[in-house]
Amino acid sequence: MSRRQQKQYKLWLFIIATIWMVIILPLSAVAAPYAALVIDARTGKTLHSENADTRLHPASLTKMMTLYVVFEAIENGEISADKMIKISRKAASEPPSKLGLRAGQKIRLRYLIRAASVKSANDAATALGEAIEGTEAAFARRMNRTAKALGMTRTTFKNAHGLTETGHKSTARDMTTLGRHLFYDFPDYYHLFKRQSIDAGMKSVRNTNRRFLQNYRGADGIKTGFTNAAGFNLVASAKRGNERIIATVFGGRSTSTRNTQVAKLLSLGFKKAPSKVRESKPKKPNYANIDSSIAVGKIVRLKTAVDKNLRPKARPGSHSSSVVLASANLKSGISHALTLANTTGSTDQVSSADTQMDGLLSMLQNAPAVPEIVTRLSTSGGRDWAINVGRFPSRYAAEKMLLKTALAEMGTLEGSLRKVVVGKLGFEANFLGLSEASADRACRRLEARNVNCSTLGPG
Repeated sequence: MSRRQQKQYKLWLFIIATIWMVIILPLSAVAAPYAALVIDARTGKTLHSENADTRLHPASLTKMMTLYVVFEAIENGEISADKMIKISRKAASEPPSKLGLRAGQKIRLRYLIRAASVKSANDAATALGEAIEGTEAAFARRMNRTAKALGMTRTTFKNAHGLTETGHKSTARDMTTLGRHLFYDFPDYYHLFKRQSIDAGMKSVRNTNRRFLQNYRGADGIKTGFTNAAGFNLVASAKRGNERIIATVFGGRSTSTRNTQVAKLLSLGFKKAPSKVRESKPKKPNYANIDSSIAVGKIVRLKTAVDKNLRPKARPGSHSSSVVLASANLKSGISHALTLANTTGSTDQVSSADTQMDGLLSMLQNAPAVPEIVTRLSTSGGRDWAINVGRFPSRYAAEKMLLKTALAEMGTLEGSLRKVVVGKLGFEANFLGLSEASADRACRRLEARNVNCSTLGPG
């Protein structure tokens, strides 16, 4: 091929690429149905609605739920933001937008959160789902439970990233509801959505929503999304004075036309919303009726008693004695506790708990030594105190936290009962049958381990 022919060939390639980017790609998004909703974030009142309940492709707006579940898991003590996450082959192979994760590499959870929220990285979203629930499929089921608990009645999630998949649908109303909950339920994390760039561990990444954040006064989030099937989507929040408005658009024709439309809707919202109104925060998700198949109020007792005391009996008149756990008895107690915890879980949960055995053993072995105190239940009502170690979205998560806590603090919690109490806001993880002094001591020790703990008095 001559140089002239090569130049002509390159010119034709350039023309074809230009036609694709300028004409074909925008036209492919035109077919995506349009929907919009505007609300006063302070009250949840609808200010504008158009096809707001039509089930459409959410694209990367999906990551709002992915992040909501991750934030919830961190606050529940299920996982730490500093935990090193090993990237699976599946996560690494997700198509762009992506951080560029490699199969087998390890990265802190907090960097995956940043990449998913700011860059909308698909590989980071999948890695987050796998880190929380083991598999993306299990994580999608949890996303759906959370959506149901939040009142997102017309949403079904099939993955953690939002790439087009049959049945993966939501609505402008449901996504607006989710955006409002992100703002109110996780104020300590919400600031991520307005960061125009952020360190994601491997590199600094730029916000996919930076143009809108730069150009609309008061804008501070939340999330963009695009696929051919969805068009250009955006859930945006802005604050001016005492007013906060959330506007959602599905099916925009391009980034610029979508941003223009969202700006108009936000301005419409600020015009319609009263300057002063009584704030009515949304209620936290109610999981009480989500896991209805699980028996309510079941008490599981952790068996950690020693089968044989290896030390001589204390002489008469002695006021204290110690308990020494043999290694075989310790492992037997852990295995028994895991069996009890797993009887209320699903197949995925049982598998997940089994894989945590080594971690639980390691945690117990590395825990600082504490004196073991042998006590008796008093008939005079002296052991009628309890402690609470958190509220969780599912019974299984609460049981898992009780198990981990009991194994880490065998000495302090010896003789107590662990119980999950179902409430309107979730599943409460409690230890019962403690004295006031032992409840106080247990909470102080747990708080030193960065475990949230509160004492509960008689009644």
